[in-house]
Amino acid sequence: MSLSHFLCRAVLAVSFLAASAQAAGLSGAQKAAIGRKIWQNECAGSVAGLTSWNGGEEFPSLGIGHFIWYPEGFRGPFEESWPEFVVFARKQGLNPPPIAQQRHSPWASKAAFQRDFKGTQMTALRTWLAGNVGVQTDFIIARSRAALPKILAAAPGSERGRIEANYHKVAASAQGTYALIDYVNFKGEGVNQTERYNGRGWGLMQVLGDMKDVPAGPAAASEFASAAKRVLARRVQNSPPARGEKRWLEGWQNRCSSYGRPL
Repeated sequence: MSLSHFLCRAVLAVSFLAASAQAAGLSGAQKAAIGRKIWQNECAGSVAGLTSWNGGEEFPSLGIGHFIWYPEGFRGPFEESWPEFVVFARKQGLNPPPIAQQRHSPWASKAAFQRDFKGTQMTALRTWLAGNVGVQTDFIIARSRAALPKILAAAPGSERGRIEANYHKVAASAQGTYALIDYVNFKGEGVNQTERYNGRGWGLMQVLGDMKDVPAGPAAASEFASAAKRVLARRVQNSPPARGEKRWLEGWQNRCSSYGRPL
């Protein structure tokens, strides 16, 4: 890793730590509940699901948040989050297994990943992840808290006020806080120009922009869930047919439905 790349990661980790401090309003029980929900959403709550390689993808997804980790020489359109998580965990005083601290995924293909699935190193990685759910939850929360300034900087000037107002309306309830945290981890901030089909994104910025005008609190969380479903249905409609994204839509929408229910 070059010095400039390392410094960039370090700055990101510091910003995440600062943003995590802003999550102090969440109780320990609420954080734990959010972590369990995300683990269930991404991995069906299983230890085996903590190291996954999804069908139709070119990279593994690790941890309760299925953090993306690209193999060397591959650069996909989605934001890579595993290296940032490792930096974050180390800043918190943890020491992930050596295989987890490599810059690139050591598995270049799904076949290689599956061959190693029950091996010593990947088993140790799953054990470490299962034992450190709290730091993964903190990372996801911090990433969510750091998203709003990026979104407001990227949004058209005419939409910034409404997007920010909708964010705070959703954040006014515990279930809404979970929705914001989970969706950023699930589909990103929506500011990355490579995360577009036919010029239309599907991240948090797009969901907040698609919301109808409703009161703050649970009503806003429910409307956020509905807006997320609309945005993801549009993503599938705009996606390249070869990706076969329609197969994922029902699961995505079931996940979004959880945003409208009490934490």
